Amino acid sequence: MAGRGAWPRRARRVRSPRPNCRPLADRGWINEPNRATTMNARSRPARIPLPVPLTSRSRKYGDTPTTPGRSRNMQAIRRTDTKPEVQLRSALHRSGYRFRKDLSVHTSTRRVRPDIVFTARKIAVFVDGCFWHCCPEHGRQPTVNTGYWSPKLQRNVERDRLADAALHRDGWRVIRIWAHEELEDAVEKVVNALEQTSR
Repeated sequence: MAGRGAWPRRARRVRSPRPNCRPLADRGWINEPNRATTMNARSRPARIPLPVPLTSRSRKYGDTPTTPGRSRNMQAIRRTDTKPEVQLRSALHRSGYRFRKDLSVHTSTRRVRPDIVFTARKIAVFVDGCFWHCCPEHGRQPTVNTGYWSPKLQRNVERDRLADAALHRDGWRVIRIWAHEELEDAVEKVVNALEQTSR
């Protein structure tokens, strides 16, 4: 019984548990997922992760995006009608020789495309660039992205040797002219081969 003049003690309120929760060993409450939320999550399609952009540390040479300047330089490289080739064709044509340019020659083992072809005399002329065909005098090994350029240049040299062997096997005469050679020397080399076959 409370003493005289004292306020009566209020009954202690018991808090009701939070919704979607259950007691965990009297140490608090743990959330339980709502069934409707779980069903909606299952019915939604799986999200496709976006590609992670490459950072400067993780990017390799092969992953480096091509710059506009590099794209213009690569597009300007011609497979045919290069400056040394055009000069050699013009000099031969002025001398009275007729030929086919960039003709596909089907040998017994592979297809070859010489730059200048004398079909009647079976002479194939190639005008090779110093960089692309690894000239022993002016060819240089790339210093950037060597993992790509070194095997590529090596494949060019191997393809040249296979083309020469295929043409020789079928009775063709192959003339290789480097782009750094003087025009007079290149014309003389082709004319000498033509005169030898006409004898």
